[in-house]
Amino acid sequence: MSRKDIDEITELAISQGAKGLAYIIYETEGPKSPILKFISQTEMKELEERLQPQVGDMIFFGADMKDIVNKVLGSVRIALRNKYNLVDTNTLSFAWITDFPMFSRDEKTGKLDFDHNPFSSINATIEDLRTMNPLDVYGFQYDLSLNGYEILSGSIRNHDLELLTEAFRMVGRSEEEVKSKFGGMYEAFQYGVPPHGGFAFGVDRLIMILMGEDNIRDIYAFPKSGKAQDVMMNAPSEVDEDSLKELHISLRK
Repeated sequence: MSRKDIDEITELAISQGAKGLAYIIYETEGPKSPILKFISQTEMKELEERLQPQVGDMIFFGADMKDIVNKVLGSVRIALRNKYNLVDTNTLSFAWITDFPMFSRDEKTGKLDFDHNPFSSINATIEDLRTMNPLDVYGFQYDLSLNGYEILSGSIRNHDLELLTEAFRMVGRSEEEVKSKFGGMYEAFQYGVPPHGGFAFGVDRLIMILMGEDNIRDIYAFPKSGKAQDVMMNAPSEVDEDSLKELHISLRK
């Protein structure tokens, strides 16, 4: 990669929230980087053991909050893939994504919160949940990915009301709050509920991939703009007064 190439990919990283983009180039005479002086021999040894770099390779990496680094390096990976045509566009590559972490901890505040669907079943009994590390708890959730796009998402639902309430307690939500916010479900679960689950399938995304399009709006019958406007249906638009009265809706400026 030329200096211009590196600058372009660094600008992309910054646009995604990074403060910069660190890199190490492996040349015949050894690794080369403006930040080598900040990396210890122990760190370099572990880096090389994990990534096994060869002459001609280049390592990009970031240092920040986990979510920011994941987002930034994900964008960098895709940009490099497109720049160097590293993917066979005639291949359909499916992958199941499972074992979603149920909880995450804010790196700044230390607060625990749900990382995904809080109503998913988990890999723990209520006794386990009260003693194990919350970050080791996984939800029975699953995505199906096709060529990097999520085309299916679902879960096995938590049908154990006591376990569900305990999960909410762990993130600071009392049983009373669960009753208040999810009263219908809480009441129904009192009578017993069988194990159940399912998924939603993104047919539109599948068609987009099969047609080789990059934008899902290109395959919609009535695509919306970036401002959620449907120009073919002229929506959203003003609603006449009679229709508002019929629906008992009043508008507030």
